[in-house]
Amino acid sequence: MEMKIRKVLPEDINAYTNCGIACWQAAYKGIVPDEYLNSMPTNKALWEKNLNRLENPGFCEYYCVIYDTEMIGLLIVDTKHSEIWAIYLVEAFWGKGYGKEMLDFAINVLENAGHKQVCLWVFEENHRARRFYEKHGFALNGAKKTVDKYGGVPLVELQYVLELLY
Repeated sequence: MEMKIRKVLPEDINAYTNCGIACWQAAYKGIVPDEYLNSMPTNKALWEKNLNRLENPGFCEYYCVIYDTEMIGLLIVDTKHSEIWAIYLVEAFWGKGYGKEMLDFAINVLENAGHKQVCLWVFEENHRARRFYEKHGFALNGAKKTVDKYGGVPLVELQYVLELLY
């Protein structure tokens, strides 16, 4: 079986929402407050609001990752600002090369849009993700910001940048 990445369709909303929640709960355990993560299944409106942008996407492109018939991940790419907003993969598929395929896909989208640099933000405490991006050529650029919309606990995000070679 192989992985397929495609644009999200309106009929994907339930699978996309459930996949996003499962990814968040696994990836951010110990980083984002448990209370927030545990309340996500009852707060699906957050994800549905995100997908409502499909009808008027602006400069973001929403993709889902399909393995066989199961949605196992999602990508959000901002083609105007050359930023990867999200790369999420269901925990059972971590460490098998799918994340790298997703990253390559997102980079190609931005490269094809004419960008020479890709940026993304990572929670400072998300050491697993930081190692992943560093392994694949991303470097800290010194920018950081504090967000507190996830359970009221301030979390620091660090910006990573990848220079694209032509």
